[in-house]
Amino acid sequence: MNKKLLLIDDDSKLNSLLSEYLKKFGFDVHAEIHPENGLQYLAEHQPDLIILDIMLPDMNGFEVCRRIRKNYTTPIIMLTARGEVTDRIAGLEIGADDYMPKPFEPRELAARIQSILRRGALQQDVEIRQFDTLSINIPGHSVSLAEKPIDLTTAEFEILKYFSANPGKVLSRDDIMDQIRGIEWDAFNRSVDVLVSRLRQKLNDDPKSPRFIKTIWGSGYMFIGGSAQ
Repeated sequence: MNKKLLLIDDDSKLNSLLSEYLKKFGFDVHAEIHPENGLQYLAEHQPDLIILDIMLPDMNGFEVCRRIRKNYTTPIIMLTARGEVTDRIAGLEIGADDYMPKPFEPRELAARIQSILRRGALQQDVEIRQFDTLSINIPGHSVSLAEKPIDLTTAEFEILKYFSANPGKVLSRDDIMDQIRGIEWDAFNRSVDVLVSRLRQKLNDDPKSPRFIKTIWGSGYMFIGGSAQ
């Protein structure tokens, strides 16, 4: 069964071109010009991934992303017309999983979509990792803290999964980028810092007195959640 993609962009010509192009990769693309219509489609059809432009009528992509993240963990790739670092950081901070600066090569977008969806599909190990009160269900793609479920985006879950597989080991930003993306991040290392910051907030982890993720200044991060039980 083909994966369903939702494209929200007010450029109807781009929507048509991308929809036709992505069909070659086995994707069914539904495009919406207005963000409200896109949100309605999301609620009714539950697509596998969302491609979201920042510059939209009546409501910008950042606000659309915030509204999506209130109820859904569907992977989001944001399109940034200017490609500015501030836009990329803002998108990651509010829950986007990836970003593409315009103009972009459609083949690269297809590769990023495939990479994100593949990470979700290849959850074949059957383990549940337990660190103190933190429980990470790998095949279930779910996380709970003190038996309370925590909603994580795809990127947040993947970075936590990588951390938890390497407790006590210093992981550089390059290591993390290579592991959870599978493609080059344009050397935009702060993407990792933003993701870690978001993850810490959801885990109620104080960076000054960490329980789970410790910053190793000048090197990267270390997962210190104790030994897996």
